[in-house]
Amino acid sequence: MILSSLSTARKIVHTDNGELAELISSVAAGDIQSLGELYKLTSVSIYSFALSILKNSHDAEDVMHDVYLTVSASAVSYEDKGKPLAWMLTITKNHCLMKLRNRAKNADYCPENWEDTLAKATGLSVEDTVVVRTCMEKLSDEELRIVTLHAVSGFKHREIAELLSLPLPTVLSKYSRAIRKLRKILADGGTE
Repeated sequence: MILSSLSTARKIVHTDNGELAELISSVAAGDIQSLGELYKLTSVSIYSFALSILKNSHDAEDVMHDVYLTVSASAVSYEDKGKPLAWMLTITKNHCLMKLRNRAKNADYCPENWEDTLAKATGLSVEDTVVVRTCMEKLSDEELRIVTLHAVSGFKHREIAELLSLPLPTVLSKYSRAIRKLRKILADGGTE
């Protein structure tokens, strides 16, 4: 069920690299509507990736906001190498790392509980919520990032390796391990 949901999400955010590059070029020329269209096409990927790193929906939303401000300001210097979403996810990763550094400096920070996030989520059935909660608990942070990038954002394993600065065999093995875990969880009815 959750794997089919991820597959559906992947189809929703599947975009043409040429189209994204054209939108970034239009943003560089000052076209605000292009920034809105770019947001529509990439926000699920940006938010999902930020959330997989930060584990906090409010921080992920803040980072997503900062990412689009950075994209708007940096669009003029964007060099089209055929991977505009990878460029945006690199910006996202950098903003997430800054957020984590700030978090570490702030001792009284209390991260949001995933239970609260799931309780507030709309469109998830009780069964989906249980599966998502179980998956979140069973996957390591890296496994979760890799699965999110591949299943939600549609990145190839090689691209994920570059983005996360990991060797390709590590990405492949972590992805494979994570999928086996998810299949086992689903086969066991959401419990392991």
